[in-house]
Amino acid sequence: MRTLLVLVVSMFITFQFSFAGDEGKIYGKGISLKDTTKISDILAKADENIGKTFLVEGRIVDVCKKRGCWMELASDKEFESIRVKVNDGEIVFPLSAKGKLAKVEGVLEKLE
Repeated sequence: MRTLLVLVVSMFITFQFSFAGDEGKIYGKGISLKDTTKISDILAKADENIGKTFLVEGRIVDVCKKRGCWMELASDKEFESIRVKVNDGEIVFPLSAKGKLAKVEGVLEKLE
């Protein structure tokens, strides 16, 4: 199970997202999907879901401290998370985003 979790944490999505908190800021192109998918459902069938587009919601539990190029979203299940990654410089996630709720739309890819 430990090996599987490492693989799961190595998954990421490129995205458009908006904070669901006080600020209501929108980053990227906005969200086009209407229905959200649980992060745990995506991770349960990670290999089958690679290349598919999803809309997810979750609490931001970590943010890249160097360039703000990724953030980690907590799953609806304890000890699971998914990394949200963008090309460096496209969008910079503020460190202050940690702890806020986010809605993210993107394509699931596997880190090599």
